[in-house]
Amino acid sequence: MNPVAEKIYKIGIIPVIAFNSVEEALPLCRALAAGGLPAAEVTFRTECAEECIRLIHSEMPEMLLGAGTVLTKDQARRALAAGAQFIVSPGYDPEVVQYVLEQGSVAMPGTMTPGEMQRAMNQGCEVIKYFPAEANGGVAMLKNIGAALKGARWMCTGGINAKNVRDYLASEQVVAVGGTWMCKSDMIRAGEWDKITALCREAVDAMLDLRLGHVGLNCADDAEAARTAQLLCSLFHMQSAEQSNSFFVGKREFEVMKGGGRGTSGHIAIKCSNTERAIYHLQQRGITFDESSAKLVNGRRTFIYMNGEIAGFAVHLVEK
Repeated sequence: MNPVAEKIYKIGIIPVIAFNSVEEALPLCRALAAGGLPAAEVTFRTECAEECIRLIHSEMPEMLLGAGTVLTKDQARRALAAGAQFIVSPGYDPEVVQYVLEQGSVAMPGTMTPGEMQRAMNQGCEVIKYFPAEANGGVAMLKNIGAALKGARWMCTGGINAKNVRDYLASEQVVAVGGTWMCKSDMIRAGEWDKITALCREAVDAMLDLRLGHVGLNCADDAEAARTAQLLCSLFHMQSAEQSNSFFVGKREFEVMKGGGRGTSGHIAIKCSNTERAIYHLQQRGITFDESSAKLVNGRRTFIYMNGEIAGFAVHLVEK
């Protein structure tokens, strides 16, 4: 995947913004980044869009910047010159797409039908926009189309919100979603930067869906592990299932390790909706990971340990 498309995938949610003035650009992007979403699709629906992109690119180069509502080659040229790293359009215009691809950038044309999607994919678009997503059948429609277009990768916008974001991102074919619910125009106009930061954090938490999976307990040998598993079963009226290296107790709330395991006392498993996205966002919070512990499925990490321990327990992410 193109490095820009890969970063879009890891961030997962791209705020879509229509700036009212250039003065809003930096405080808004600082609020987005503080909330865990260092990305913006700046729409060309307002006159100041080009200058906002240029200013953000200059002052906050760490932001992933795209231009949205790009309708012409001239707009695409101006957006890229200002610092946009990807170009999003509401519809599919082969001429605009070709120009963007020739510049070595990422073009995401808007599509609704399988025919439009197929043409955009054949032209070289790695990610295509599905718009308007909810009005065009939402997740159910994507499942039907995806069964035929298995190579399609979508950026979904239009009707995405905090309640359905996880439904879209649960699809392997959805690279990311775009939305305005965390930075609506009235909030931007009122300068409600703290509120925007809080809504971004809520959006990231909803997307990652981090939850306690199970607690692993290290035992000295098979006999101690069996006794510990039986004690837990008696305590909580649970059943245990013996594995080659451990006992799982209950609905896998506990894993009792035979002969020890990672961590001084044991390990804690944290479930997440998508391990790659969880790694990216937790790294932004200062968490580091032991890459040698990663397990891959189809080239993507689905399991990995964090570096270090928490109170004697190693901690790993595991995809649901």
